[in-house]
Amino acid sequence: MANEVVAPAPSLPSRVVTFYHDVVAEMKKVTWPDRLQIRQLSIGVIILSLLVGGLIWLLDLLLQGVLVRLIPSLFGG
Repeated sequence: MANEVVAPAPSLPSRVVTFYHDVVAEMKKVTWPDRLQIRQLSIGVIILSLLVGGLIWLLDLLLQGVLVRLIPSLFGG
């Protein structure tokens, strides 16, 4: 049997400090977008959302016409 020396686990405060330093180091590596990129991407998201909303609205009208008006009229309703 070999005598193994087990290092004690670091305490909670030291782990929190280490985590904080790791987060700060990673955040320094982040490349943030500038104002022009933010504006362009925001406009793109708004336009895409409006287009998808319009498509859903058109599909709703189409399905409403088929399911509420056309099908009941076929069965004499």
